[in-house]
Amino acid sequence: MRLYFTTLLLLSPFILLSQQSKEEKRLYTTAPKGDNNITIDGVFDDDAWNNVEWASDFTQRQPIDGAPPSQKTAFKVTYDEKYIYFAIRAFDTAPDSIVKRMSRRDGFEGDFVEVNIDSYHDLTNAFSFTVSVSGVIGDEAISLDGNNWDQSWDPIWWAKTTVDNEGWNAEIQIPLSQLRFTNNDHLTWGLQVTRRLFRKNERSYWQYIPRDAPGWVHNFGELTGLVGIKPQKQLEVAPYVLARNDRGPKEEGNPYKTGSEYSINAGVDGKIGITSDITFDFTINPDFGQVEADPSQLNLSTFEIFLQERRPFFIEGRNTLSFNATRSRAGGSFSRDNLIYTRRIGKSPSYHPNIEDGQYLDQPNSVPILGAYKLTGKNKKGFAFGVMQNFTAQTSAEIDTNGEKSKKTVEPFTSYLVGRATQDINQGNSVIGVAFTSTNRSISDNHLNYLHKNAYSGGVDFLHQWKDRAYYIQGNVMMSHVEGETEAITNTQRSAKHFFQRPDADYVSVDSTATSLTGTGGYLKFGRGGGSPVRYEIGGTWRSPQFEINDVGFMNHADLMDQWSRVSYQTLQPVGIFRDINAALRQYLYFDYGGNITYLGLHGGVDFQFQNFWRFETGGSIQRQRLNNFKLRGGPAFLNPNREEVWWNIGSDDRKKLSFYFGNEYKFTQFDAGENFDAWVGLNYRPINAIELSINPFFSYNSDHLQYVTTEENGRGNNYILSRIEQHTTGVTIRANLILRPNLSIQYYAQPFASKGDYYDFKRVEQAKASNYNDRFHQFTSDEISYNSTTEEYTVIDSQGGNYNFGKPDFDVVEFNSNLVLRWEYIPGCTFFAVWSQGRNGLQEPFREFSLDEIVDNVFSAPANDVFMLKATYRFRK
Repeated sequence: MRLYFTTLLLLSPFILLSQQSKEEKRLYTTAPKGDNNITIDGVFDDDAWNNVEWASDFTQRQPIDGAPPSQKTAFKVTYDEKYIYFAIRAFDTAPDSIVKRMSRRDGFEGDFVEVNIDSYHDLTNAFSFTVSVSGVIGDEAISLDGNNWDQSWDPIWWAKTTVDNEGWNAEIQIPLSQLRFTNNDHLTWGLQVTRRLFRKNERSYWQYIPRDAPGWVHNFGELTGLVGIKPQKQLEVAPYVLARNDRGPKEEGNPYKTGSEYSINAGVDGKIGITSDITFDFTINPDFGQVEADPSQLNLSTFEIFLQERRPFFIEGRNTLSFNATRSRAGGSFSRDNLIYTRRIGKSPSYHPNIEDGQYLDQPNSVPILGAYKLTGKNKKGFAFGVMQNFTAQTSAEIDTNGEKSKKTVEPFTSYLVGRATQDINQGNSVIGVAFTSTNRSISDNHLNYLHKNAYSGGVDFLHQWKDRAYYIQGNVMMSHVEGETEAITNTQRSAKHFFQRPDADYVSVDSTATSLTGTGGYLKFGRGGGSPVRYEIGGTWRSPQFEINDVGFMNHADLMDQWSRVSYQTLQPVGIFRDINAALRQYLYFDYGGNITYLGLHGGVDFQFQNFWRFETGGSIQRQRLNNFKLRGGPAFLNPNREEVWWNIGSDDRKKLSFYFGNEYKFTQFDAGENFDAWVGLNYRPINAIELSINPFFSYNSDHLQYVTTEENGRGNNYILSRIEQHTTGVTIRANLILRPNLSIQYYAQPFASKGDYYDFKRVEQAKASNYNDRFHQFTSDEISYNSTTEEYTVIDSQGGNYNFGKPDFDVVEFNSNLVLRWEYIPGCTFFAVWSQGRNGLQEPFREFSLDEIVDNVFSAPANDVFMLKATYRFRK
């Protein structure tokens, strides 16, 4: 508690700091291009460009905030009834030094220029269009006043570039159908034009926005002179056809492992502009085969691993439908929680049938998505909404018993419905919103009664900003309700996210007769987000023990009342040898609903970038009162020893052809109860502008003397068994990109991964929360525990009369995942993919020792499962 109050005292002087910087908005008045045509060729020789004037006088923002740029930039804007056009002149006194790096779309490599358009002029959302000197385009949907940039948005537009002895040029043509704006005769849009000079890592802007300014979009300049243009309705339909060949080890007698399987599939994606404000997206039988594999991870905790969404249908426009359970700049174990987590849709089946000797199982890898739609829109009054519904098929596994086939349902037909709406007030300075989710399963098989039949969640959130959005207060209130058979609700209460059966939690208990469960959650925070080099935030969040959103949302665990704060500082100008300095301090105080302090921590870090563009980062944490309600898997809360952490990272100048970084993290636990060591290295090499190679090896050593093993009952009660674990983990992430043209690329991704865990020094939990560390457990003597190498079991006969067995928990894991993808956008919006994916897992025999030779031998001797795919998509548009 002394640490907590000391932290608040440290925060108080920063909370009193206040300064404001408000820049005058600049105006650019455009004019229609008239009857003259514009050819998009990167040369501004069309007569239409003579109708408008050049705008210039850009201001540097990085590295020297507010200084004149080292090179001049100018632009023009014109339009007609279908398109808006930009001509951008990037002057350069050393044109031979212009960096022309190739990348795939949204790569943002080398010198580039960028246009941001707030076409709704709602001062909150905008569209970003970027083109590099190499002709690579990038586009992003900007939301939350610039706090979120979504690269998944892929509109159709055109750009060409040229280089001459005065610099380089970019000519851009954007269809009005790709923008959203109101139906008025005279329009004013927000506008920002950016230039990056790569060799100096310099950014300059037409509308100067200081680095300490709160927000981004609401500070844009204004584009006027837009007369008589009308919102364009959008119609796009993109059918696809897919040919696939799956190859794997052949297993004699197994009809499902014949070594090779062929299939042909088809589906369609579409986008329809119902009105100028409302867009309808749909997909039928979507395919995600070209999506990169998830990285390998080994999880020894009770908490679920959060996986990033990578599938195009779900990531496009996801900001409209996202409802963060807690928005916290301080992070925290709760910060990933969200009412909407689309990785639930089309996941692996929930049920895995048991088979007997002589039976063979064909278990689907994922649940097919029959179809889905999204309806999104925003009107001129600032009302925005999004609705998405997905239908997944009833999925069955097939079981072969001596040639007789039978089916067993592993996932019921399910409907996932999510909705989100927000209303801007006072030009976006205040926002209120609501969200709703519904998961409905058609369960007709008794063995699936452990699943919820219906699950609902919803929430109301708000944001209020004042003093030019420098200060804010934000929060939400949420509710969840799940229904099902008594088996399903009992299973939820006893699950790893709730553990109602904990013997020391007198505020919850398992109700085996319940058929529903209702809980609440929410957060509230206050902070300063700009107008000063010092920013801060303080807030709290809660999840009642009954709160449950994991049918279509994500939540690590319920039963928490957490307070947190963060204060940060950034330099606005270079200081001595430093180009930038950023520092942050975070504080956490966690409780459960029983009033117990479950965590008290202070975390900090500082990041220095030197004038030579090298970077050094370091930080650490002090962690106290680590009371873990989940460690014993439904047993009493266990008091883990205090822990400290330090980490550092060094990175070289990433503008160079060869760059690298390396660092490590070290955690050490009180009473010599364990230590963790993580080390990483990254190398990035670009021999020519069209090729990029990266290799990122990592290594981890984990020694924990209090690793949970099992819970065993001996007639006198539960025995919670812990042990010491020595775990070694290593792997390497490899990426290679060959960009032949901006629309033609070959990408390779591979990750071999290996982990070995050895358990010993077994112990039984005694007084889980004892103040004396040694009173928390009883260490088994050699007379109390023995090991049978034949059955691979431990037998315990201890002084309390316990007599039970448990299996050897040691593990050896090896995996290899890779993707080779050729992507050709043969017409804008129309793509061809050729994909080879390979997965290997399973040891031929356990590691004798954790060495490089053994890891390599096991990786390449493990059986391979290969997938070859050809996919073509054609986009019809109007």
